[in-house]
Amino acid sequence: MNILDNYRCDYELIRNYEINYLRDNLFLPIKKDEYFITVIVCEESSNLQLVETNLVIKEIKSSKNEILFCLDDFEKKHQIYINYKNSIQQNQEKAVQEFFDLLLNFSLEKKCSDIHIETLSECLIIRLRIDGILKTFFSFEISFYLVLSSYIKLISNMDITQKRKPQNARFEKQVLNKEKIDFRVSTMPTITGESIVLRILDNGVNKKDLNNIGFDEITLKKVKKSILKSNGLILVTGPTGSGKTTTLYSILNELNDNSKKIITIEDPVEYQIKGIQQVAINNAIGLSFNDVLKNILRQDPDIIMIGEIRDEESLSIAIQASLTGHLVFSTLHTNDSISTLSRLFDLNAKPYLVASTLRAVIAQRLVLKLCIFCEDGCSKCNYTGFDGRLSLFEFLEFDENISSLVANDFDKNKIMHYVKSIGFKSLFDDAKEKIEKNLTTKDEVNKVLF
Repeated sequence: MNILDNYRCDYELIRNYEINYLRDNLFLPIKKDEYFITVIVCEESSNLQLVETNLVIKEIKSSKNEILFCLDDFEKKHQIYINYKNSIQQNQEKAVQEFFDLLLNFSLEKKCSDIHIETLSECLIIRLRIDGILKTFFSFEISFYLVLSSYIKLISNMDITQKRKPQNARFEKQVLNKEKIDFRVSTMPTITGESIVLRILDNGVNKKDLNNIGFDEITLKKVKKSILKSNGLILVTGPTGSGKTTTLYSILNELNDNSKKIITIEDPVEYQIKGIQQVAINNAIGLSFNDVLKNILRQDPDIIMIGEIRDEESLSIAIQASLTGHLVFSTLHTNDSISTLSRLFDLNAKPYLVASTLRAVIAQRLVLKLCIFCEDGCSKCNYTGFDGRLSLFEFLEFDENISSLVANDFDKNKIMHYVKSIGFKSLFDDAKEKIEKNLTTKDEVNKVLF
C-alpha cells in the first residue's frame, strides 16, 4: 500500500517524535485529534507499544519500506509542508512561491522527469516520475489546489481563470543554484478538478555522451562507424518511453561540429543544442511537420534529424532526402530492427528504395537498474530496490546481402537467418548479458520485451 495515496501525513505531528525512533520501531503517526491518533504500523513487525499516549490508537498496516519512504528526507518534506500550511492558512504569496521552489529543488534532487499535481475527490496529491515510475510523495488538502495552480499558471503565462480547457506553456527557473532549467507545463480538466504536469527539461539529458548510454564496446564501434556515412537513413526504434530521444541527441552531439549543418524537426523541441538549427512544429501558425520537411532541403543541410516518421508523406520525404546526399536520422515505433522493415513497407515504401537508403536500425528498450547500495530498498532508491535505468540495444547494419534480400525478396525469416550467421546480437541477447551481470532482473526484462 502506498500510504500517501490513501492518507495525508501531518508532518508537524511526526516531528514530535525522534525520526530515528520512528524508523527503528517502524511506525508512523499521521493524524491526531482529541480522542484518536492514527498510526501506520509495519505489517511485518513494529513496537507500537512504545507510543505513550492516552488517546485511542487506530492502527493501519503497511509495509516496512513504505514507512521508511515516508520518513526519508523528513526535514525537506517538513519544510515543504510548513509552506503548504502557510499558503492555505494565511494566503501568503511568498509561502506559495517558497513551496514551489522547494518542490522543484526536491524533485531535481530526486532525479525526477515529471511532476504530477492531481486533484482527487478529497485531496491533492503530488506524484514524481522517477526512472519512468510514478510515486506519490505528498498529499495535501484539496483547498490548496486553487492556490498552487494559480501560481503555476501565473509564472507560465497561462489564463488563470481557465479551468475547463487544456492549456500548454513553458517557463524557466533557476533551480539548485544551477543554470536556468526549462519546464514544460500541461493542464487538463478532470472530473475532480484539474491535472497539472510539469516536464523537467533538464539540459543535462541532451549532453549525454554516445560512449556511456549503454552500448557494449563492439556495438558502439559499429554505431560510430555507421553515423559517419555521408548519406542514408538511420532509424532508432522502440515504443514510447524507450529512450529513443536520448539516443538521437547523443548521436547529434557526437556529430556536432562546425563542418556540418545539422537541422532538426521536432514536436516540440525539448532540449536545445548549441550549434544545431532546431525547428519546432507549430500547427497553430501553419508550421506543420510536412511543410517544414518539404522546405528543409533548401537550407542546405548535411544532417537532418526528424523527430518521428509519422506517415507515408514524412517517410517519402526522409527517403528522398537520404537519396540526395543527406544523412537522415529519425524514430519509428516498432518492436525490433527487423520489424522496422515491415513497418516501412506498411507505409508504402518501395523495397528497392529502402534497400538503397536504409543504413542501420537501432532498436532499444529501457529497464530499471538494480540499486548498487542495497538489496531490498534504501534511501538512495526511494526504497524500491532500483536506481536509474538501463538501455537494452540491438544494432542492425544493412550490408549488401541484407539490402539484396530486402530489394528482391523480402522475407523476415531469411534475413533473420542471415544476420544470426554473422553474429547479430538481439535485444534479448543484450538483456541476457545484463541480467548475468546483475544489472537488472528477469522480471524487468519480461515487462519490456514480452
